[in-house]
Amino acid sequence: MSAVADHVLPAPPEVRASSATAAPRSPAVPVPRRRLHTWGVGLLAAAAWLGLGLLTLLVPNQEAGFSEWVYTTEFGVVALAAAAVLAVLSLWPAVAQARTPVLGTLRHTGPWLVAAGVGLALWELATAKTAWLPTPFFAPPTALAEVYVTDWARLGESAFNSLKLLAIGTGIGGLWGFAVGVWIGWSRVANYWIHPVLRVLGPVPTTALLPICFYFFPSSWSTAIFLIALGTAFPVAILTWSGVVSVNKQYYDVARTLGASQAFLIFRVAIPAALPQVFVGLFMGLGAAFSTLVVAEMLGVKSGLGWYLTWAQGWASYPNMYAALLLMALLFSGVISLLFAVRGRVLAWQKGVVTW
Repeated sequence: MSAVADHVLPAPPEVRASSATAAPRSPAVPVPRRRLHTWGVGLLAAAAWLGLGLLTLLVPNQEAGFSEWVYTTEFGVVALAAAAVLAVLSLWPAVAQARTPVLGTLRHTGPWLVAAGVGLALWELATAKTAWLPTPFFAPPTALAEVYVTDWARLGESAFNSLKLLAIGTGIGGLWGFAVGVWIGWSRVANYWIHPVLRVLGPVPTTALLPICFYFFPSSWSTAIFLIALGTAFPVAILTWSGVVSVNKQYYDVARTLGASQAFLIFRVAIPAALPQVFVGLFMGLGAAFSTLVVAEMLGVKSGLGWYLTWAQGWASYPNMYAALLLMALLFSGVISLLFAVRGRVLAWQKGVVTW
């Protein structure tokens, strides 16, 4: 009953007595809820890797003629160890709260750790355990582990030679493409004579020039260098030229008003403004360089990952072939990531605009 109602219609005596003796209510104090600082996705990843380890160790391999996958036990033990590490990390509060950038990155990769464990388990099940995918063409992950353990020296040498060939070819092609792009972007005479040549010859795949280059160059190694450089130079030249000619003319006018020389206009105005396009050209040139590198190594170069692929295919050693393909994918992805890291440092004002 409200105060106005009490004033107009007084309550009965027994109600007033009970109201007078009732203790005043105290405000409710919220009880803090205890939070469990666990990394749920990490627990799922630990379960996935635990399942992979148990599948590898407890389920016998399918009889497939000659195939007796030798590193089965070691692979299963490594999977169980990975599951144990992930379980410990999942129960560590610092990981759940991502207190450091490294732990934050670990939390971010959690779904991929789950997918990796599940994917490897399905791969092992479809090949070694059930032979649903026929051997020896489809090798289990344990076979790849065997290749990395027993043939790491040859794989490492091949990867080093491929990276060396790629670095020399893309370095020469990138410098030539950049210089030609700035030249035809700045000089009308150069643009008149060189730009049509680039428009005609640039789209030709570099691998189509292999027979001619094998005739003119003394070795397959120098042929590969030339073709990689050619494949890199074309997109770098075109995009550098495009970046130079698209610079706002007011920049040049302001610089000339302040007394800037011709060299200042090129190196301090045109080139910095064209750098975003230059990096796009390098990205496109690397894609062409990867293709040319593998083809050149398959056809003539005596070492490298492309040569390793051909060698493994010739001996019907399919696990070696898959191991080389996986290593190639990781290396090329690392090269692209390195290029974008350099781009982020050089073009700090555009960091995050183009991501990889």
